[in-house]
Amino acid sequence: MQSFARIKKKICEEILRRARENPLAECCGLLAGCEGTITRAFEAVNAASDPTKSYEIAPAEIFKCMQEMRVSGLELRGIYHSHPTGENRPSTRDIELAYYPETPYFIISVLPEAQKPIRAFLISGGKVTELEIQTV
Repeated sequence: MQSFARIKKKICEEILRRARENPLAECCGLLAGCEGTITRAFEAVNAASDPTKSYEIAPAEIFKCMQEMRVSGLELRGIYHSHPTGENRPSTRDIELAYYPETPYFIISVLPEAQKPIRAFLISGGKVTELEIQTV
């Protein structure tokens, strides 16, 4: 099992900037790459009924992003969303809805005092494992 997630620095900057653009709502999207490194973020519309408290990516949008990944020779390497008011660790709801046990979940904090504004986790069977983020 992996203990780290490798991501391009510019992608970290991009998703953090996006989370801070609208700090009251959860932003979300998919992360893609190849050869073990995340090289691209696919921004998604938060389709949740209350985007201030949760996130949801519509199935049609997931399908479209996955199609674009395949055409670009990329694979799904992560899923990201922000936590506007709390710590950037998986919430109970995040754990319940973690349908991709082999895919890291990146959670962004928009709080200025966050020691780690972006954290990554594997979530499988209710078990949460934090991953080291390696920026390249």
